[in-house]
Amino acid sequence: MTAPQTVPGSRRRVVVSGLLLGAGAMGAVDEIVFHQLLHWHHFYDRASGAAGLVSDGLLHAATWSATVAGLALLADVRRRQAFSAGTWWGAMLLGAGGFQTWDGVVDHKVLRVHQVRYGVDLTGYDLLWTGGGVLLALVGALLLWRGRTRPAP
Repeated sequence: MTAPQTVPGSRRRVVVSGLLLGAGAMGAVDEIVFHQLLHWHHFYDRASGAAGLVSDGLLHAATWSATVAGLALLADVRRRQAFSAGTWWGAMLLGAGGFQTWDGVVDHKVLRVHQVRYGVDLTGYDLLWTGGGVLLALVGALLLWRGRTRPAP
């Protein structure tokens, strides 16, 4: 049996799996909760309702594709017996936090394709969404760093 992290490229596969699954899952949570259940916004709110629905569909396709790709890589590293839980969880949290931070900073503030909510003071929403993303990303990066500096068992 091969020990974790000894198969060439295994750490990279574990990290990419976690990043994809984390970003895909966080994107799906965003779309399901804020777009579909709460109806607070669409991915692209600067045009007609139809364009908003199409943009939500494209976001859904992208997040689902990332999730499936992340799961396929996860199955591969587990089959190769090269899975490292700490590394994978770190990458997953980094992917989720990266998606959330990108959405809060780039989509909401720089490109202004949508806001979290309309008709209210956005300060609390922005701080919670973007701050939560930064926190997730920092915890994920810390886990990845710890996993990289520890010797393989």
